[in-house]
Amino acid sequence: MASNYESTSDTELVDLLRSGNRLAYTEIYNRYKIVLHTHAYKWMRDREEARDMIHELFTFLWDKRADIQFNSNLSGYLYVSLRNKIFNRVSRKKIESAYVSSLQSFIDEGNCVTDHLVRGRLLAKLIEKEIAALPPKMREVFELSRKYNLSHKEIAEQLGLSDQTVRKHIQHALKILRTRLGLYMFLGQIMMAKYFL
Repeated sequence: MASNYESTSDTELVDLLRSGNRLAYTEIYNRYKIVLHTHAYKWMRDREEARDMIHELFTFLWDKRADIQFNSNLSGYLYVSLRNKIFNRVSRKKIESAYVSSLQSFIDEGNCVTDHLVRGRLLAKLIEKEIAALPPKMREVFELSRKYNLSHKEIAEQLGLSDQTVRKHIQHALKILRTRLGLYMFLGQIMMAKYFL
């Protein structure tokens, strides 16, 4: 049945997507995943990271299907969205690199005691920023688990979800955060323990 959409135009697919048609969503994914992955890989040089970015992009597309405004064509929208994700990721990597260089300088100079508290606050803000960037439902589940210490069962009851859905949201959130925060996981293990253990 999915093959019925292979000859459907992007415009028609977008209309079907907005109405919640999963087969149209699957066709959009199959139509663009390879070219988008290739583009992401050229920038990131990491296949798993490129795959994660494509997954995030299509998760967002599904979650926001009713609200997304396509000012250009579908391929243009997907390309620009991916490009923005790539630029954000590259920028974050540069910040990480600068952070490590700065940290090494402080260690070499023996002045890292006072700096520890400042960096701790900065790290906490970065973690909060990355949590806020998670898809809304995933973020809500993750925060209820890590900030309010609710069990999977309690979260499921509160949000009207299954235990399995709650577990999957938390697992995927952890994977996204570990990928995004990468190096900081090593530098701030104690602070991050409350989120990632």
